[in-house]
Amino acid sequence: MTRIISGAAGSLTLGVPDAGTRPTSDRVRESLFGALDAADIVDGAAVLDLFAGSGALGLEAASRGAASVDLVEKAPRAAAVADRNARTVAKVLPGTPIRVHRSSVEAYLRATARTFDLVFIDPPYDLADTELARVLEMLAPRLAPDALVVVERATRSGAPTLPDPLQYERDKSYGDTTLWWVRPQS
Repeated sequence: MTRIISGAAGSLTLGVPDAGTRPTSDRVRESLFGALDAADIVDGAAVLDLFAGSGALGLEAASRGAASVDLVEKAPRAAAVADRNARTVAKVLPGTPIRVHRSSVEAYLRATARTFDLVFIDPPYDLADTELARVLEMLAPRLAPDALVVVERATRSGAPTLPDPLQYERDKSYGDTTLWWVRPQS
């Protein structure tokens, strides 16, 4: 079971796809959002959740005061679950735009002109490093100057390769999961 941990939609239960995704654990989300809240990053942010799966990361941000949330998921079953979860959360947060895009991450990034303050990238652990590097390169022009990108990867995968406009801020490991915090260079 996955749930919204805190905020206006706190304790709402979220559906999860029956196969093909690896939802971020409640423990990792709670730690991540504790750090994001302490740094005052979520409130009022335009949030993008790439490889969204159930949408739990983006929807947690909506619950905690994000100005808008865009969930991008290509897999039809996962996108349908994300859409149901988004509608459930939207009932509690009627003023917060929550959009689900059934699209590949690359196609979405090519098509959008929006900029984002907070981006979650939680790709399948078997996504090749070169593909993740391409996503980060395509994402860089869509980032606000003070944006934060949180990349979730298997600890064994090591640090993602960053394009020149991005730099590492920090990382934190939780067992077999590592979160990498990435920002545009000043």
